[in-house]
Amino acid sequence: MRVYHRYLGYFLAGIMAVYAVSGVIMIFRDTDFLKIEKQVQRKTKPNITIENLGRELRIRDLKVTGENGKIISFQQGTYNKETGEVNYTTKEWPDAINKLANLHKASTKEPLFYLNVFFGLSLLFFVVSAFWMFLPKTTIFKKGMYFAAAGIALTLILIFL
Repeated sequence: MRVYHRYLGYFLAGIMAVYAVSGVIMIFRDTDFLKIEKQVQRKTKPNITIENLGRELRIRDLKVTGENGKIISFQQGTYNKETGEVNYTTKEWPDAINKLANLHKASTKEPLFYLNVFFGLSLLFFVVSAFWMFLPKTTIFKKGMYFAAAGIALTLILIFL
């Protein structure tokens, strides 16, 4: 068990580092951390409602801040009711960080799905194989059981809090 645990750990070291970094970055996805501003110019349907404009631009809670004739202003930009032209700014991660974040969001429709399943099963193997690393009568194993119990307790507290 130790040999499998060791070599699978070496094999997955790179992907574990990537998942760790991208996981920490994704914690801050609701903030502007590491995001850059991008200016966007699009053409949409003329005379659409603000709610539909928000859906089409994928801007949640789009709120009008002003209206000047045919131009409607909102926090991120402007919309021309007659022509349907929209100019706004978004804050997005750079492409490299966005690709890392997409590792976590892969669905069954994407090839990354297989990597996520393999990685998840490998982590589960690490959990199970850790309990076979030492003989149950040894001090190291007994101390390990205390740490495992503490980790399980902390996890349950965090889940149900």
